[in-house]
Amino acid sequence: MAEESDTHNKGPSAWGQALAAVALVGALSGGFWWLARTSAAESEPKPATCSAEETPAPKGKRLTGARLCEALNRPDLAALLGTPTETAKTASGSDGSFGSPGGRKIATPQAQVEFETYTVTLSATYDGLPVAGSESLLGTDARPRKVLGRPGVLYSDRTIRISVRLDGGDADSGPGVPARALTVAQDAKDRGGSVDVTLWRADGAVPDDAVLLRVAERVLLTIPGWTSRD
Repeated sequence: MAEESDTHNKGPSAWGQALAAVALVGALSGGFWWLARTSAAESEPKPATCSAEETPAPKGKRLTGARLCEALNRPDLAALLGTPTETAKTASGSDGSFGSPGGRKIATPQAQVEFETYTVTLSATYDGLPVAGSESLLGTDARPRKVLGRPGVLYSDRTIRISVRLDGGDADSGPGVPARALTVAQDAKDRGGSVDVTLWRADGAVPDDAVLLRVAERVLLTIPGWTSRD
């Protein structure tokens, strides 16, 4: 009897087995929960970021596409657009230019941020021309509007649609979706040059001017050197 009793005491008790099972289940549950959270976090789309600028633009000098992208691609941009649950799919900046009739190159740096619903561009034009009075050149519905104390013009625009042929044929282009645009003088005295904010929707609907103005008034204030140009 003594030997049977000793053998019984050396084995796991019913309570011990139950506690071990509960501990195992808890550990497994915790592990699965951690893996699920990690997988969900990794699968969530990350907001697009602007490419880093190698040489920062001096304050008060010409803007670059990278600097414009930094100002435009702000964390609350989706909320300003009225689509707070969306994340930026692409964000980019470029430094373009075009030639004037006199042979002078006019710098036109630009940034663009694309969401599921909206695409926004922020650009600058160094043509030396005043904004006031330019509504006659920007379409029949263009109208002057004061923005942050500076002359501005609110007008309609349209994107360009480009279709690339997979068989190697010539690309096709044509009118795209309607856009609303706002051009604002680079300084309060309107001594020449402009900063432009343009907005369009993926579904082709005409953007609301209230959305465009809300975005512009927040973004323009963060452009490097904006306040120093007053």
